[in-house]
Amino acid sequence: MSKLFLSLLAIISFQFLFAQQNLLTKFPKGSTPEEVGKRLAYHFIDGRHELYAGRYIHYAEVCTWNGALDYAVKTKDQKLIKLLQDKFEPFFSREKVLLPPMNHVDYNMFGSIALKLYQVTKDERYKKIGLAYADTQWEVPKNANPDEKAWAEKGYSWQTRLWIDDMYMITVVQNEAYKVTGDRKYIDRAAKEMVRYLDELQRPNGLFYHAPDVPYYWARGAGWMAVGMPDLLRELPKDHKDRPRIMEGYLTMMKSLKAHQRPSGMWNQLIDEADFWPETSGTAMFTYAFITGIQQGWLDAAEYAPAARKAWTAMVSYIDERNNVTEVCVGTGKKNDKQYYHDRPRNAGDLHGQAPYLWCATALLGK
Repeated sequence: MSKLFLSLLAIISFQFLFAQQNLLTKFPKGSTPEEVGKRLAYHFIDGRHELYAGRYIHYAEVCTWNGALDYAVKTKDQKLIKLLQDKFEPFFSREKVLLPPMNHVDYNMFGSIALKLYQVTKDERYKKIGLAYADTQWEVPKNANPDEKAWAEKGYSWQTRLWIDDMYMITVVQNEAYKVTGDRKYIDRAAKEMVRYLDELQRPNGLFYHAPDVPYYWARGAGWMAVGMPDLLRELPKDHKDRPRIMEGYLTMMKSLKAHQRPSGMWNQLIDEADFWPETSGTAMFTYAFITGIQQGWLDAAEYAPAARKAWTAMVSYIDERNNVTEVCVGTGKKNDKQYYHDRPRNAGDLHGQAPYLWCATALLGK
């Protein structure tokens, strides 16, 4: 009797696990990650460069480029890989003036796409550019101000600002440098920064204010942390001294995000404000963090897979006929005024939204 019971229990457990896995693999036609990823990746190829003040490549373009390349590699789309290489090629010649200067977190993260392209092509030109951006995040310039020098003296990047988006901008390029070189200094740098930001900025509920003096949980701001932590944890050696602290911060945030997911599957412009509007870029970032955690075994699939599926299904409905993600909050500086966040304009096709949708599509295709 006991053997029969145990056998039945094993079968039921297997079926339940299989059902949870299916939640992230079986989607209706038109909303599969293969279809959505292809639409958005090729749409990116056709787009013009997004520039800071008409001068330098914007970080949102780099984020989208990274997403398109990861999707192309995952799906073995050689045509797309070649198109993404071709889009970069002018930076070695006539578009070299568009390369961001190596003096700010939002600029230095440009190195991540060069390092990703190196991993695909083994073209040393990409490696040279990418490592220059990674290394200069820790090489203190002669004109550094006292605060920047103080951060460097403590072993942090001189570009440290304690702004939540830094934990994507710094970690993404250091992560890729580690993957390219195998040099632990890069992953150690990223982990040290992440721990400091968690200790300084994470609230007891696991979320993050837009800024220490602006007590609002702005979705996309928090999204950079939600993405930065699992991306770092995926590369961080299992025996790394900072891994437990970062995992603690990640799991605490995921629990809080799940509690604030709206019945529609989306998250709002301000995460904890039920009367605010659903915002797509933040939703995509949180969904990516859920998917990654489930696939890595950090999050319980029974608890989080239904939430991730619900979010993805809702997200897809915000892509218009031109392959633009709609309802994307525009770039937003901090302001201690709740109404300010409510009234922020919303864009369609903004790369802040296109990028995390691509990240989600690629993540749904498996580890």
